[in-house]
Amino acid sequence: MLRSPEAVMLFAAGFGTRMRELTRDKPKPMIEVAGQPLVAHALTLAKAVEPARIAANLHYKPEPLKAFLESENVLLSHEAPAILDTGGGLRHALPLLGDGPVFTMNTDAIWKGPNPLQLARDAWNPEQMDALLVCVPTERTVGRTGSGDFSADAAGRISRGGNLVYGGVQILKTDGLHQIDEQVFSLNVLWNKMAADNRLFALEYPGRWCDVGHPEGIALAEELIAADDV
Repeated sequence: MLRSPEAVMLFAAGFGTRMRELTRDKPKPMIEVAGQPLVAHALTLAKAVEPARIAANLHYKPEPLKAFLESENVLLSHEAPAILDTGGGLRHALPLLGDGPVFTMNTDAIWKGPNPLQLARDAWNPEQMDALLVCVPTERTVGRTGSGDFSADAAGRISRGGNLVYGGVQILKTDGLHQIDEQVFSLNVLWNKMAADNRLFALEYPGRWCDVGHPEGIALAEELIAADDV
């Protein structure tokens, strides 16, 4: 098992239903924020950690996303005829990613502050962790409504419920994906197994983070990008 991840998986296959009319003719990762597609913002962060490989999954309205990602030398994992959700999608892409732990990254968020992938790499301890999720306290999120997803103890071990929002970046060991029978499943299934073994951890992000999963998030994200302060 490699100590440090050498591959990044970008999740880009979703339907983007919360974006309503904006995703009628294109996939959500191609919606522009501050003059660039959402996926370009994610890709900038991914390339900055200099991984050996970057892959992305495709399903809904894939052609414009395919063209963009191919121009950026991103490996493509096509999900057809059915979309596979995050867990099934990651397992489907493993031939492109390799056997070691991987970064995974959602493509519908904007980060303001240090690179979350680099922070995760610096904190990654594979002897202790099976997954390390970069989480943002609710008070430092923008465009997020409701409570958080997780809380963490003094050592960083995760439990459900609390004021930490999963920001969509993690380092994950992928071995456990092969022990799940379903073809279509969320990574929550794997996280639950890791949490039961006390090997699911959170890293608190020190900057700010904006959810761009809904139309109102676009203007909020552009304001965050333009802001001088973190």
